[in-house]
Amino acid sequence: GKHRIVIPCLGHFKEEYEKVSKLYMNNKIQTTRYTLLNFLPRNLFEQFHRVANLYFLFLVVLNWVPLVEAFQKEITMLPLLGVLTIIAVKDGLEDYSRYKMDKQINNLVTKVYSR
Repeated sequence: GKHRIVIPCLGHFKEEYEKVSKLYMNNKIQTTRYTLLNFLPRNLFEQFHRVANLYFLFLVVLNWVPLVEAFQKEITMLPLLGVLTIIAVKDGLEDYSRYKMDKQINNLVTKVYSR
């Protein structure tokens, strides 16, 4: 496979280092689960893995069938939408705090000792 080239002095080899360093992963810490593009679909996917949310979704879908309709259609959706919204806001805030912590850790000044 691939081999690694270590260049201790960047003076004359800066261009070669930049070309070779793109082939390897960096050591950045990333503990966030979401991005702005995948937050809504991924969060809904995770929330509907909970049995309680699936139960309330089943009740909402069942209430849209005219023969089984027990309440007004909109009223049945309110508990599910409320729970989904509250959990989504909580997950978003937690993920944002993880993002800020990752950014803080990734920007720490480090010392590299060499012989």
